[in-house]
Amino acid sequence: MQPLTSAMTTLKKSLLAALKSFLRGRSFLQAILAFWVSPKAFKEQHVSGKRTYPSRAIEDFLKEAEKLFLGPIDEDGLRKYSSDLKRQFRERLHAHPECMLPSFNHLLPTGKERGQYLALDVGGSTLRVALVELRGREATGRESEIIRMVSFKITPEIKKLEGMSFFDWMAGRIYEVIHKDLSHEQDIIPMGLAWSFPVEQVSLGGGLLLGMGKGFLATNGLLGQDLGELIKFACKKQGLNIQLEAIVNDSSATLLSQAYVHGSTRFGLILGTGTNIAVHLPVGAFSRAKYGKRPESWFESASHVIVNTELGMFGKDILPLTRWDELLNASHPRPDFQPLEHMLSGFYLGEICRLAIVEAVETAGLFGGQLPPSLEKPYSLDTEILSRIEADTSPTLERATSEFTKHHPTAASPTLSDINTIRTIASFISRRSAALLAASVFSLWELRHETETEQAPVTPKRIPSNDSGVVLPSPSVDEQIREMEASTKVAFNGSVIEHYPEYLSTCQRYIDDLVAHSQYPGSVDLVPAIESSILGAAVAIACANTA
Repeated sequence: MQPLTSAMTTLKKSLLAALKSFLRGRSFLQAILAFWVSPKAFKEQHVSGKRTYPSRAIEDFLKEAEKLFLGPIDEDGLRKYSSDLKRQFRERLHAHPECMLPSFNHLLPTGKERGQYLALDVGGSTLRVALVELRGREATGRESEIIRMVSFKITPEIKKLEGMSFFDWMAGRIYEVIHKDLSHEQDIIPMGLAWSFPVEQVSLGGGLLLGMGKGFLATNGLLGQDLGELIKFACKKQGLNIQLEAIVNDSSATLLSQAYVHGSTRFGLILGTGTNIAVHLPVGAFSRAKYGKRPESWFESASHVIVNTELGMFGKDILPLTRWDELLNASHPRPDFQPLEHMLSGFYLGEICRLAIVEAVETAGLFGGQLPPSLEKPYSLDTEILSRIEADTSPTLERATSEFTKHHPTAASPTLSDINTIRTIASFISRRSAALLAASVFSLWELRHETETEQAPVTPKRIPSNDSGVVLPSPSVDEQIREMEASTKVAFNGSVIEHYPEYLSTCQRYIDDLVAHSQYPGSVDLVPAIESSILGAAVAIACANTA
């Protein structure tokens, strides 16, 4: 009787499985035949405690994922997206208070600035104090150098320091680093600051303190006060006569640090946990309202300005979203606030992959249909893990398997197919990110060409240059500048673009292809900017002092 009961149970399961497949779009007959040919294809699987059955092969899932992630960025698709993105950039030159923000930095270095400068870099977890020496472009390979730098961990206890207590702690660290270099009759010490928090800049070296976030309590009781004055007051207690002369954000610092070395640098690109681009554009490209309140003398001296694009805020309604992107956006605390950031930055790439993995487990039998418990939690798959998995190009993927199971143990050891599936999904996501970043750089490069042409003055020559006696216009842009900018440099910094396997070369390849089809001449080259926050802050002071 027992064999008969067992057979009936098996038949019942097969019929139920066939019905489920039918409901997913397969014919009832196909489902029955599939069971008899390969009963294992309908084995029960458990996802989040629920029984499920694979509705398709993993190969079909990957084929669809490739189409969704990479299809929209192939050839004409990426060019069309670039054109739409450029339109959004242009619109926000005149409107929108939170992006395409002209800074107070309008001078690029000549490469002739020299001297030693004090530079600070204040980030979410570290304070760095450095003495930087600038030697000039002719000191090839040694143009700028950090003479001394000390890093101080910003611990949770330090984050809890309220009001002036945090700035007193900062001043104490500055004193530790530079007090041996001071004479008894020390003049004012100019300082540049790379500040990784919101600030409402009111001058090159002045900014009103805004909420810092990230667990910091330093703004308690100090919101709206001048950052430069707070640091100056705290340093006075240490006997230091500090004058904050330049405040820069990370992307502006990256641009400045390499503009000192490469005169054709016009962009600063950040791609790590977050993303941003700074670009050098003509002042006249913006509506006057975008500049807020600043003295007329600033406009008289500035022809161009370094612009904080806040790149991550672009892309709404033009990005090629997959259903996994839509899931991420829908569950985000601020949906649609930073559409492009979600598809570019290291903070989100791992989460997009995790969402795709969850679906592959549920519908295609990845990991035998059982999701590793650790992956049930949002943002539990770090982009750094994906980076290490993609770095393993061996046939056995042993290193990738070890890396994955170390952080996300599974009930049964993952198969080679399981790990290869994750690696393949990760490669689609990272390649798409590189392509969309390339489109961002390219769109800004074309926008810069267009605004330069629109804003360049046309001055008639004094002497006719042809037999008719008609006065011809002189070139709108100096030929020497055109020659220098034939190869535009994009300085970059950040963990993803620096360390993710093949990311940099893939991004450059997409840029080259886009530029090759552009109406504008020249090339766009990505160049690394090492220690860009510190060096950029020092260059900003040097530019201010020579203005």
